[in-house]
Amino acid sequence: MNKKADYLIVGAGLFGATFARMMTYAGKKCIVIDKRNHIAGNCYTKQRSGIEVHEYGPHIFHTNNKIIWDFVNRFSEFNRYTHKVKADYKHKLYSMPINLNTFNDMWGITCPQIAVEKITQIQKEHQVWENLEDWCIAEIGEELYKKLVYGYTKKQWGREPRDLPSAIIKRLPIRYTFDDSYFNDTYQGIPVNGYTVMISNMLDGTAVHLGEDYLEKRDYWDKQAKRVVYTGALDEFFDYRYDPLEWRSLRFEHKLYAVQDYQGRAQINYTHPDIPQTRKVEHKHFNYDPKIKDTIVTTEYPEKWELGKERYYPVNDVANNAKAKAYTKKIDRQKYVFGGRLARYQYYDMHQVIASAMRRSLDELRPY
Repeated sequence: MNKKADYLIVGAGLFGATFARMMTYAGKKCIVIDKRNHIAGNCYTKQRSGIEVHEYGPHIFHTNNKIIWDFVNRFSEFNRYTHKVKADYKHKLYSMPINLNTFNDMWGITCPQIAVEKITQIQKEHQVWENLEDWCIAEIGEELYKKLVYGYTKKQWGREPRDLPSAIIKRLPIRYTFDDSYFNDTYQGIPVNGYTVMISNMLDGTAVHLGEDYLEKRDYWDKQAKRVVYTGALDEFFDYRYDPLEWRSLRFEHKLYAVQDYQGRAQINYTHPDIPQTRKVEHKHFNYDPKIKDTIVTTEYPEKWELGKERYYPVNDVANNAKAKAYTKKIDRQKYVFGGRLARYQYYDMHQVIASAMRRSLDELRPY
């Protein structure tokens, strides 16, 4: 590190790795640091008993953007995994997101027209409001809402759905076919060797230093590069000047089972409010290999976030968004680039993170 780098990138996750790769293509020198002892951020996968385990919850890559799909395929071969989810309510399974299978599970309906008529009647009987609960009841009715949405949402966010904005649920599709795919995107899959290998390939040729907390040695690290790309927590960067932003956290319990298959698919959601977990994930199904005789299941529990815990889901209500805006106004844009989920206080899918990192890197390279 004798010669000053062009960019110090704080965070070896998807935004940092994409930015580093784009700048490396442009002939720029980058240094990447991360306070964790591994790369890949929350996409991190670790092999256990021959199975690639998604250590921080399931990550399924999906996009309609061919440029982004071609980009990630430079660094890993992707399988053809298509995400499909079942919802467990009182030990009865329902197909999610809502599709003809769900209508059949709930009411024995198999005809698309009858399903449309039922939902149309429900929508005529209710007025749409801005909170999540009223919006759901207006869209899908009381029974579907209570069995499939209410309990899961309450556990995930730690508050009544009537106190949450409807935007949280609006991206969940309703289909009148038997298509039970979770995502509608053209391109879907998971790296055959896991996300850690993929991101390692993205960082190839870039100096990476793990176990380094930027905020503890800011003066030192700032001297190592002309500009800093920061992907850590927005409020923490400013030492919580306006108090911490609110997040939801998660706790994971990984368990090895000496069976070929535990639950028949990668993910089952638990939607009853009295059951503490929100989902169980069987990682073997992400890249199924019948030669592996054991399986690993992760039970996921939502938790209230507090200082010292990992941040997973931003609570983007009016008060928190206003606070995030106040923090954002304090950024010295002559010196810093802020990007990614933590630094932008936004929930992003993986393709959105990559797209934003690409745009930001191109902005850096554009002559002024």
